[in-house]
Amino acid sequence: MPDGASVLGGVFVSTLTLTDFRSYERMRIDLAGAKPLVVLTGPNGAGKTNVLEALSYLAPGRGLRRAALGEVTRLGAEGPWAVAATLNVAGESVRVGTGLTAEGGVVSDRRVVRLDGVSVANSNMLGDRWSVVWLTPQMDRLFLEGPSSRRRFLDRLVLGLYPDHSRQVGAYERVMRERNRLLGDKGPGKGRDADPAWLSALEARMAEHAVAVAVARLDFAGQLAGQLAEATGGPFPRAELALDGWLEQKLAEGTPASDAEAALKNRLQASRRRDAAAGRAGEGVHKTDLVVTHAPKAMRADLCSTGEQKALLIALILANARLQAALKGLAPLLLMDEVAAHLDTDRRAALFDALAGLGGQCWLTGTDRALFDGLEDRAEFFDVGDGKLLPSHG
Repeated sequence: MPDGASVLGGVFVSTLTLTDFRSYERMRIDLAGAKPLVVLTGPNGAGKTNVLEALSYLAPGRGLRRAALGEVTRLGAEGPWAVAATLNVAGESVRVGTGLTAEGGVVSDRRVVRLDGVSVANSNMLGDRWSVVWLTPQMDRLFLEGPSSRRRFLDRLVLGLYPDHSRQVGAYERVMRERNRLLGDKGPGKGRDADPAWLSALEARMAEHAVAVAVARLDFAGQLAGQLAEATGGPFPRAELALDGWLEQKLAEGTPASDAEAALKNRLQASRRRDAAAGRAGEGVHKTDLVVTHAPKAMRADLCSTGEQKALLIALILANARLQAALKGLAPLLLMDEVAAHLDTDRRAALFDALAGLGGQCWLTGTDRALFDGLEDRAEFFDVGDGKLLPSHG
């Protein structure tokens, strides 16, 4: 285990086995676990990102591609997909397995999770033990896309400190969909004429979960801001964060949580007719946006250059990893897909130094092995191709 990991603690993958996962019929790799970086190189389409996606299923949620679970199964496979790994978590060995199951030839639509051979209730329990954070090329447009992408990004980071956050977000969204259906239904006793007591009960639950979501987001953003404030100079600019949401703003102004909950419930009640006409709720934490600013330039991220946006994203990921290591004593498992290709030499070297010093393991992919020259003492290298990962020695 690396020196940094022994101090801070971190998540290291010791073995990884894929079965009928994407392009892999069956693949297993064993890692020495003595180096903080794992580098996968190979041509486009070789299956590098598929390996990172498999690792992302060691966390709660839908993985780094947000794919439907059935889409992950290898084309032509006779059975469903599975991912198994042995992790070293701050010195403790943990066996993890996840995937779909089939009974009577019927594949389930819900993934199962096992820890040390014991089935657990759902994937959210993985977040109680460790976290997995990723950065993919698709996220390069994060600051240019709509608020929903930034909101998902924020909630994924919040999950690293508050494992219950995904349950609260999921519960809020389920109740909101139920209210939307009720308001949108036609006929007597439905839509605008639906039972007010029933709607009030749903709105009370929405408000309760919304406050829990907003409080976690605000607390996380405040603590992450402290980590970001320490970034002065260097290749990755200091970022400033703000949450653009009515409820978050009320709480940030000092409104007690109980009062904010009651206020949101009243706003939902007052907006029933409008929401019925629109077919969706116009109020709530599902509308919140994450606003990121390039602090040295005092410029919103969406107005920055492509290179500056990439640097801001990396700064957020690194700050989040440092925050988790500081507060939990456990650095996350990091997955960085093609992150080095568009960085200049200085930023690339600074990124590798930062990743190697976090105390956990980071997986990196790239098409060009030369991008990772000089990392031999800090990285394990694998060549990817033909459904296999083979150790590379340069």
